[in-house]
Amino acid sequence: MKDLVLKEDLEFILDKVFKEGKFNRSTVLVTGATGLVGSLIVKSMLYANQILNAQITVLASVRNLEKATDTFADFSNESLIFVTDSLLSPLYFDQAIDFIVHTASITASKEMVENPTGVLLTAFESTKNLLEYVKAHPSCKMLYISSMEYYGQVTDDYTNVTEDKLGYVDLSKPRSCYPESKRVCEALCNAYVVQYNLNVCSARLAQTFGAGVPFSDNRVFAQFAKSALNKTDIILHTMGQSEGNYCYTADAVYGIFVLLQKGEKGQSYNVARNHSTILNMAKMVADKISNNQIKVEVHIPENLGSLGYAPDVKLKLNSDKLKALGWQPEMDLENMFKRMIRSWELQE
Repeated sequence: MKDLVLKEDLEFILDKVFKEGKFNRSTVLVTGATGLVGSLIVKSMLYANQILNAQITVLASVRNLEKATDTFADFSNESLIFVTDSLLSPLYFDQAIDFIVHTASITASKEMVENPTGVLLTAFESTKNLLEYVKAHPSCKMLYISSMEYYGQVTDDYTNVTEDKLGYVDLSKPRSCYPESKRVCEALCNAYVVQYNLNVCSARLAQTFGAGVPFSDNRVFAQFAKSALNKTDIILHTMGQSEGNYCYTADAVYGIFVLLQKGEKGQSYNVARNHSTILNMAKMVADKISNNQIKVEVHIPENLGSLGYAPDVKLKLNSDKLKALGWQPEMDLENMFKRMIRSWELQE
């Protein structure tokens, strides 16, 4: 494994999650398995098999088999089964599944603006079909991966947003399809819990990044990191007043496994450690990651509304509910950037 930063993260997850053997000999389905979070979930289980002989059978739901094979090329495929069946049809598996982690969703801002029906319907139908599987196999536990965008624009006590809060989403904007898809899927999960007594809960992830983010990623944190690497100034297309909540990849995956083990049915949990405005994050990257070799500039384009940016959000997530289950995230924002950049450099 060339990426030693990723290997350190896998060791961290191994120590936090798998050392006690609580997932040994289980079968786990991960949807969106080539995505950032999904792939690290899969890699962490394959690593536990390799180091601890955990004997976890991993079903990785993927759309692109070639990409999936490449993503997991560093790991033995003895216990890895690729599932290419569409999640938009009823699901059948040869193996009895113990746990499902549903990470698959459409997350590209451009897609949200140009294909809002696809974003909403894909989220709803895939979640419904997975819940129908759990309904038919009630010993299976499912974790739905939601998002901090669930909250919309919170105005009441936005500096301490617990899971019972709910903010405003402008339904006239096409991009609202994404936060609304998270809300309706959580509601669907809870409807199945109440009506059929299923063991399903939800994780509202903050923006998650770190080792494992591909260099081709074009989200704001990746753009900032590339600016630091290339010694080019950071250009903001908004005033940067939106507040982001962030979690390191390995901390997020660690939290996901805590919820698979201890999350209560019908409950949702924030998964966040760090908080910053976009502007302050840009300044931190310019100051500390580039060692003051670049600066931050603001250029607002005339066609801002067509670019798919989320409206300004004031939001600070409270993750005490997950921490009460034993979750102890470790990585601050500066080190999230440093580890992601170091991971890129090791893969060159």
